[in-house]
Amino acid sequence: MILTDTHTHLYYETDPEKREALIKRCLENNVSRLFLPNVDSASISLVMGLVQDFPQYCFPMLGLHPCDVKEDFQEELNSISDAIQKYKIYAIGEIGIDLYWDKSTLNFQQTAFRKQIAWAKTLNIPIVIHCREAFDEVYRILVEEKDKKLRGIFHCFTGTLEQARLITDLNFYLGIGGVITYKNSGLAQVVQQMDLNHIVLETDSPYLAPVPHRGKSNESSYLPYIAQKVADIFNITMGEVARITTENSKKIFSI
Repeated sequence: MILTDTHTHLYYETDPEKREALIKRCLENNVSRLFLPNVDSASISLVMGLVQDFPQYCFPMLGLHPCDVKEDFQEELNSISDAIQKYKIYAIGEIGIDLYWDKSTLNFQQTAFRKQIAWAKTLNIPIVIHCREAFDEVYRILVEEKDKKLRGIFHCFTGTLEQARLITDLNFYLGIGGVITYKNSGLAQVVQQMDLNHIVLETDSPYLAPVPHRGKSNESSYLPYIAQKVADIFNITMGEVARITTENSKKIFSI
């Protein structure tokens, strides 16, 4: 059984022994494909360092997180663009719009989002979207940018059934994480009405740990809790969930 974590920030752990222990626990739990999104120019070296140490398990993605889009965002984009020319990456991400923390940067966020979508199209790779309290703003841009090359993952999806269908109609997958294990999130009821062929799994480690670790630091080795919840929803085995969602990840990332 191979489980794929399509979104994890394991590189935030910089202690070599602790990082090795994190990877070991992943492998012990059949989580052997880890996709790493950076958030800004400073985190590029962290991502690439983990990839260099564990190249058979870790796959990098580069982009500018919307919460890190400030007035100097163009300089940040330039630095990330330079890195993209230097490294083999599998997606542009995580990118998008976040209006939870700061609505004043919306124009900057929209510009940065469009520019990074253009990068992905040029490179013919997917995008990985961060969207928080900004579904309409993100969706509007995706509709405007829609073409045969636009594809990717709506990371940490927690929206409505209508939103889920709008996303999948645009050739995007739903990134399902620990929130699906939360009793009152309502996400299980939405996912139950979707096709598993439109779903990938993620942890967003170290955030949003699944039950029974909710409220604690998350890690990719906890992905089986999410996979088991999805298996329960669809009344299939966790092995079947692992097979389908890993196959979905291969289609997205071409690896």
